[in-house]
Amino acid sequence: MSVSQFPFIEIHGSPRERGRMHGQQAAERIKRGIGHYLSQFAAYGLDRAAIGRHVEGYLPRIQAFDAGMVEEMRGIAEGAAVDFEAIVLLNARTELLYEAREVRDAARTSESAAPDGCTGVVILPEATRDGRLIHALNWDWKAECAETSIVMLVRRDDGPDVLTFAEAGALSRAGLNAAGIAITANYIESDRDFESPGIPLALVRRKALEAETYAQAIGVIVATDKLTSNNLILSHRDGVAIDFECAPREAFAIYPDNGLLVHANHWTNASALAKYRDVGIRNTPDSLYRDHRVRSLLEPSIGKITPEDVVSALRDDFGAPYAVCRAPLPNSRGNLTATVATLMIDSTAGTIEITPLPALNRASTTYSLTPQSAAAA
Repeated sequence: MSVSQFPFIEIHGSPRERGRMHGQQAAERIKRGIGHYLSQFAAYGLDRAAIGRHVEGYLPRIQAFDAGMVEEMRGIAEGAAVDFEAIVLLNARTELLYEAREVRDAARTSESAAPDGCTGVVILPEATRDGRLIHALNWDWKAECAETSIVMLVRRDDGPDVLTFAEAGALSRAGLNAAGIAITANYIESDRDFESPGIPLALVRRKALEAETYAQAIGVIVATDKLTSNNLILSHRDGVAIDFECAPREAFAIYPDNGLLVHANHWTNASALAKYRDVGIRNTPDSLYRDHRVRSLLEPSIGKITPEDVVSALRDDFGAPYAVCRAPLPNSRGNLTATVATLMIDSTAGTIEITPLPALNRASTTYSLTPQSAAAA
C-alpha cells in the first residue's frame, strides 16, 4: 500500500471554533474514517440508528466531564459537514466496537486478533546520551488509519498549547503540550471492562494533555472513570515518567527501572493482576516478548541511549509478522493490521517525529509546537 506523511492542521479560538477549523481542514480524512468504522459496525450488525442511541447515552457523561469537548466535537461535525454522532463515534470507537460485538453476541472476542496494540518506551535523561528525556511509541492498529490520521496543533487561550497525533475527527491519541507533558497509550483489557459508565479514552488523553502541571495530568488519569482498561504512559520533560495500568475505576503505577520504561499490551503490575484477569493477552500473545525485546535492545546502551537507538529498537522484526514493528497483515475478519506509525516525542524541544507505516517506510516528518510546524526528515 502507498505511504504518505500525515497532514498537519493548526486550530485556535473557542472550542466550537477549533472544532470547525479541524473539520474543515481534515474533512476528507474524517469522512474516510467514518466510512471505515461504519462498514465495520454494519458487519457486526450495528446500524447508524443504534450508534445514535449509544451516543445519546455517552453524551451526558461527556458533557459533565468537559462541556468544551462536546462543543469542539460539534464544531468538527459542522466543519466537515457530517453528523455529530459520527464524530462522537470517532472519539469513542473503542467503546462502540465493544457495543457492536455485544449486538452480535460475541463479547470478549476483542478485535479478532487486531486490538489497538502498541509498544511504548520512555528513556529518562540519566539514561540518554544528551540528557534529554525520550518518549516513543509504535501504534499498532488498522493499516487504513495511515490514511485517516493527522497531526494537530491546538492553540489554547486557557492553558498550554497541545500538539497531538490522532485519527482525523478525534480529539487526541498521543502527544505533548507546551508545559512539557507527554502521553501515549497501549491497549490492555481486563475481565471488568464495560461493567460501569465511564469516559471514552480519546477524551481522557486530551484532557491530560490540557493540564498545566504534571500533577494535574496524573489526576485526570487516576480520577476519571473509564469504560475500558487502558495503559497510559505519562512523562515530563524534566525527567519524570510513570506508566499507569488503568482499570475502569482505578490505576496502578509502574516506575522506570534503571532509567528505562517499556510497556506493550499485557498487565504487569502485581497488585493489578491480583484483582483483574488479563483477557486481552489471548489476542496479543506477542506482547509477552515485544516489551522484552525492546528492553533488551536498549539496556546495553543505558547512559548513552540516542533517539536513533530507540527508533532501531522499535523497528525490531523478531517474531515477524507479529513483531515489534509489523507490516500490514490481514486478520481473520479481512482487516489489515500494522504498525501504523512510530512516534518519537521530544518534550524538551516540543516536537514529535512521526514515521508512517515504518515496516514499509523510513521517511518521517517532524512536527513542532512552534509556528514552523512540520519539516521533512
